[in-house]
Amino acid sequence: MAGEFAVIGLGQFGMALAKNLADQGQSVLVIDNNMEHIEEIKGEVESAVCVDSTDENALYGLRIEKISCCVVAIGANSLQASILTTALLSQMGVPRIIGRAVNALHARILHAVGATEVVDPEQEMGLRLARRLSQPSIGEQLQLGSATLAEVETPQAFVGKNLIELELRKRFRVSVLAIRRGDEVHVNPHATDEIEAQDILVLIGQPEAVKKIGSLA
Repeated sequence: MAGEFAVIGLGQFGMALAKNLADQGQSVLVIDNNMEHIEEIKGEVESAVCVDSTDENALYGLRIEKISCCVVAIGANSLQASILTTALLSQMGVPRIIGRAVNALHARILHAVGATEVVDPEQEMGLRLARRLSQPSIGEQLQLGSATLAEVETPQAFVGKNLIELELRKRFRVSVLAIRRGDEVHVNPHATDEIEAQDILVLIGQPEAVKKIGSLA
């Protein structure tokens, strides 16, 4: 069975991932060895199959090697299955294998047996929460190499001024990619556009520079 994504393991993380991919219009195959999990999600994804993901013949029967991206979302309750499944997918030639790690050692093993990427949802959630608590004026952040793309609440000192007057590139070495104003997003704002009190600025720059602007809000 060919498709764009396969999610293997329907714990809380795998279930949420599969549903969100399907909600975004993606073709999703889900695999789990628990029929109750399959019954819960089968109406929301393209295909849901109850098989043992460490069974090589079962995986070949699903033509999983034709799927462009497989996410091994098996959690801490079965590390052996997580590792074996990742190894099988690698041997079968799946081009992109994303493994879910529960600790640093697990992550290293997943890479060693063939995972092309490894994620740690709990650690990432902890980091995001820590940022939200320590930098409440900075919203969503995305790391792009050495730069950070982030949503930042408008500091009071910026209100009523335009981008020319603020000289953000000169003073902070950051650029304003967009301004979110209510339900509207103004991409590539004009240099003479005035900043309003409730605006959210979408900035790109070095992490410390973005953090500095966030501290002014």
